[in-house]
Amino acid sequence: MAGFDNPMRLIARAVMALALCCGIDGAMAQQKTPAPAAAPAQPPLPVTLEQALYLIRSTLLTLNDANRTGNYTVLRDLAAPDFQARNTAADLGLNFLDLRRRNFDLYGAALLAPQFSDAPALDQQGMLRLAGYIPTRPQQIRFDLTFQTVAGQWRLFAIGIATPEAASAQPQAQVTPVKPGAPAQKKAP
Repeated sequence: MAGFDNPMRLIARAVMALALCCGIDGAMAQQKTPAPAAAPAQPPLPVTLEQALYLIRSTLLTLNDANRTGNYTVLRDLAAPDFQARNTAADLGLNFLDLRRRNFDLYGAALLAPQFSDAPALDQQGMLRLAGYIPTRPQQIRFDLTFQTVAGQWRLFAIGIATPEAASAQPQAQVTPVKPGAPAQKKAP
């Protein structure tokens, strides 16, 4: 049977033809199907908002307790080892002397939601920075906190606190009183 190829060759050719067809059809299908538009990638937050709120509140309330008692050892002991190496409890007492002398109450941090000036972010060293303010009055509590991961936990690495005057409220629109019995004004369509 000289006119016929052997059956193994026919099967091999059929498999190759099928593979080529599938490969071409698959490539053509990929070319025809538009790729979904990539949404602008927003970097995920390094912590949840709940975790950020906890870190801010617990730090400010621990500082408040330290200011009230004059004892900064707990604040220092809860911080990262690098923070502990740079600061003695006495150093912290001197750093926060103004707040302590003014009896400035940081308990507003427990009641009001912090407003972030920047989204929580990691710096180049993997440190978490939380910065913003607590909208207390007559003075705000401005915070700039940096945390370092130690044994899987965020621990205080740096702290900055300021208490500027709160911005005055926006002036309210003037309301013109309407006399009783006066016709109401209609708005133009």
